Amino acid sequence: MRRGWTTGACATAAAKSACAALLTGDFLDPVTITLPNGTTTDFALAETTRTNCTASAAIIKDAGDDPDVTHGALVRVTISRAPQGAGVIFRAGGGVGTVTRPGLPIPPGEPAINPVPRAMIRAALTEIAGPDTDFIIEIAVPGGEMLAERTLNGRLGIVGGLSILGTTGIVVPFSCAAWIDSIHRGIDVARASGLTHVAGATGRTSELAVQALHGLDEVALIEMGDFVGGMLKYLRRHPIARVTIAGGVAKMAKLAQGRLDLHSKRHEIDRVALADLTLGCGGTPALAARIMAANTTAEVFEIAAGADVALGDAVARQAWRHAAAVLAGVDIALEIVLFDRAGALAGRAGFRPVHDPAPDRNRRS
Repeated sequence: MRRGWTTGACATAAAKSACAALLTGDFLDPVTITLPNGTTTDFALAETTRTNCTASAAIIKDAGDDPDVTHGALVRVTISRAPQGAGVIFRAGGGVGTVTRPGLPIPPGEPAINPVPRAMIRAALTEIAGPDTDFIIEIAVPGGEMLAERTLNGRLGIVGGLSILGTTGIVVPFSCAAWIDSIHRGIDVARASGLTHVAGATGRTSELAVQALHGLDEVALIEMGDFVGGMLKYLRRHPIARVTIAGGVAKMAKLAQGRLDLHSKRHEIDRVALADLTLGCGGTPALAARIMAANTTAEVFEIAAGADVALGDAVARQAWRHAAAVLAGVDIALEIVLFDRAGALAGRAGFRPVHDPAPDRNRRS
């Protein structure tokens, strides 16, 4: 799979070329930048503009084969001189957001340009200008406000557009690093807001259902998608007192199988395991056979519910054990909840400290 480049790498290349034009009159095209790992890469410019006191360069982001919402977006940097001794001043242009909540790597009031892209840009400017790096850097992404609606920025308190991201400068196909980074930032914001309970949900239906179940503030909701492992591993290092993992029956059935990546293409549902759980809940061999023959996971749970077998609770308890194993040794009370396609509660393993080996065995009410 073809790798791509982060918005931070694109902004760095555009800033370096624009700085050269501001000082010499000539843009660097292609422009070479050094990535955090020490390697170099070249970028071609998509547009340039120069006046007596500013220079602008833009690069079209290529995310490679990764399904990135910013693939094809134009990243434009405009540079001008800052007062002597001011250093590099970053500003959010159109389509780049501003931080409004604590807990993110950048404090409230600052443009949503993450620390690594800032460091990369400063280093690139030093290559061109030497130690005299008193510049104003404005980064814009035309259409970024609309693209940001497809990200988690609003929930994180980033308003007005996208974030300029990247820790390596490289986008690895299907790593979904930006999504996992958003999960981490969501936890950081919740902690900084003083919350003691967060809920990670696999999708919008389960998110709305768990919010209603517990009366949670939006800041407490972590859109983890398929990345339950990424959320749990980060919570192990940055704990919150109470954690709920919420999801549809199929996703939670995968967690019950010990899968920490719940994507439909990664793993199949183990029907044999679900049939065995059914037998363990008092189901008959005939019911287990019907479950083995079911077309979908949703149908499996409908069959079990029709037979008054609490398969959802059994799946929740088993999922709890696997999730708790990731959090072992941390002072966290964990809960697992399953919801059907209509958002109705389909199974639950209630809050219990993760160091307790026996998850809640109470059936849902």
